[in-house]
Amino acid sequence: MTKAGEKSRLTHADIVLRHWREAVPNDRLAHLVKDATRGLQRALQARLARHNVAFGHWVFLRILWEREGLTQRELSEEAGLMEPTTFSALVAMEKLGYIERRKLPHSRKNVYVYLTPAGRALKKALVPIAEEVNEIAVRSVDPRDVATTRRTLLVMIENIARDEAEHAAAASAPAAPARRKVNQDAPADSRNDLRNDLRDASAAQKKTAAR
Repeated sequence: MTKAGEKSRLTHADIVLRHWREAVPNDRLAHLVKDATRGLQRALQARLARHNVAFGHWVFLRILWEREGLTQRELSEEAGLMEPTTFSALVAMEKLGYIERRKLPHSRKNVYVYLTPAGRALKKALVPIAEEVNEIAVRSVDPRDVATTRRTLLVMIENIARDEAEHAAAASAPAAPARRKVNQDAPADSRNDLRNDLRDASAAQKKTAAR
């Protein structure tokens, strides 16, 4: 068989596994997590399709099964998606009869999302499907290794979240005022006046920061 013919017979999984086992086994961990996530999503998506449920709807159903009455913004944050994407999905889910959107008396501005009986009933059919995919993914893996993987991924999430918070704090911090350079050629009295001005400004800045 020619190389072209062999390549055409390879599945996506074959290509991914060859990449990791032969081509670049020490490629970045982020890529490995991404490939594993895509595999899990494809397996779940194929099973959801048998129930005529889109993967994009599953994302929000799973959140609403745990807690209803969220706003569109809260759902977007929970799902890690942009609000326009969430809005489009909710409109489609409402037409399918999975959810209803309500305005409540205490807050007429926000729209809150609730499951319908049909949306709640999907949990019984779909959650076992997700559990099945997870079981398939760790088949033949030692439970101790699974537990280690869980701990490692949680630490990674925590580290990245801390890094994001630090960068956000640095970006919002006020810029330090530019230091004025003392002209050594200026008269002594002028230099002393400038040094005093700089000292007073620094003391005022420290006093403001301490409040």
